[in-house]
Amino acid sequence: MDIAAPLRLRVDRDALRSNWQALDRLSGTAACGAAVKANGYGLGASLVAETLAGAGCRDFFVANWAEALALAPLGLTVSVLHGLRAEDLPAARVGVARPVLNSPEQVARWRDGGGGRCDVMVDTGINRLGVSVQAVGEGLLDGLEIDTLLSHLACADEDVPMNAAQQRAFAGLAGRTSARRMSLANSAGIGLGADYHFDLTRPGLALYGGVPRPDMAGHLRQVGIPEAQILQRRRVPAGETVGYNATWTAPAETEVAIINLGYADGYRRALSNKGAAVVDGLELPVLGRVSMDLIAVDVTALPDLGEGDWLAMAYDLAEASALSGVSQYELLTGLGQRFARG
Repeated sequence: MDIAAPLRLRVDRDALRSNWQALDRLSGTAACGAAVKANGYGLGASLVAETLAGAGCRDFFVANWAEALALAPLGLTVSVLHGLRAEDLPAARVGVARPVLNSPEQVARWRDGGGGRCDVMVDTGINRLGVSVQAVGEGLLDGLEIDTLLSHLACADEDVPMNAAQQRAFAGLAGRTSARRMSLANSAGIGLGADYHFDLTRPGLALYGGVPRPDMAGHLRQVGIPEAQILQRRRVPAGETVGYNATWTAPAETEVAIINLGYADGYRRALSNKGAAVVDGLELPVLGRVSMDLIAVDVTALPDLGEGDWLAMAYDLAEASALSGVSQYELLTGLGQRFARG
């Protein structure tokens, strides 16, 4: 039996397209790809990828082979950032995506498994995934059929010397492998300027309306809008409290809507007494603690709202992050599976 969900995550496809187009322009002569890992940063990988492909995006990045196989019906060019475990070889040989080889062991595994087109990640300082610059110089990648040589910036959202050091290390690899393209910049890296763009940029957060650097804010629009149904409307007398630990007290008689949304859905407890719903531009404050499955909202100003009506939550990522102290990435990817997406 299909039961309509009392939660939905509305995806503004026009905003998603607009963000990619803005990032494509900011990328200059470089192609602009898209990171659609973690289920399209929580918004739905197939929906996101199909929308961006329609806008002109041609390069997509996922974390693992299960994510790549989920996108296979779309027939896109996909790279798997976590590379190639022994367990991944059967999926990799299907040909739906390229591995991004990250270690000498993965390079050997790919060669021993028959080789073919691949991508390679080089570590230029983040000390996470990637082969070393030294190993590249010593011939580790010789003979590989490399489409794209990648590296990843550690601090692109900050103006620190490490950015330029990584850029120089990566630029020094030009012409030293068979790679036809080089790719360094993530969302924030695009904002660092043309020296960081190389041949292909790989935005993630910014595609979805996150603001990786303050100077990029004017280019990006909110994409994901959480919406939830009102379960009950109630009147709270002056002096009474709402929610766990009685953290909000009604200063006057207040009309309160109880909403089908909570921290189990990714609406963070840190937004208690700080978040808001929005109706026609009017902000309706969250009252008291966010609980596992419920929140309370002041609807005194809207007497016609009642049980079954839907409320959109104020969820601009940069603003919600500033209010809650939670990173924009976590606010987005943490939105739970109880949301209907579309």
